[in-house]
Amino acid sequence: MITRREAALRLDIPLEMAHRHGIPSKLSEAEFAEIETNPPAWLQQSRANRTGKKPVWVQLKCDVCGFTEAARPKKWWPAFTYLSCDFHLAEELPPPAPTVHRREIDGIGSRFVGIVDEKA
Repeated sequence: MITRREAALRLDIPLEMAHRHGIPSKLSEAEFAEIETNPPAWLQQSRANRTGKKPVWVQLKCDVCGFTEAARPKKWWPAFTYLSCDFHLAEELPPPAPTVHRREIDGIGSRFVGIVDEKA
């Protein structure tokens, strides 16, 4: 059995869309395979409208411990130099270059801090 969230990840659609179009909270691999093999009209339309500019899901990975999580990217996210779990110390990441200003952005995914190194 897979969850609706896992189905949304594998179909590369938002979780809200999966819910709105009746994908059940749990479905079998056979049910999922049927959706993949014979996509309903709404899924075909969604795929046809995809521009490829903004991904539906991104894989976040902690640069300290390797923990990963799939998340919906936000428009306000900059390009991160590093990602770390919110409980890691800043000293656990490589130090910034002398000519770089480092800033931290909280609230990335469920537990990440985004690190952005910018030229000073």
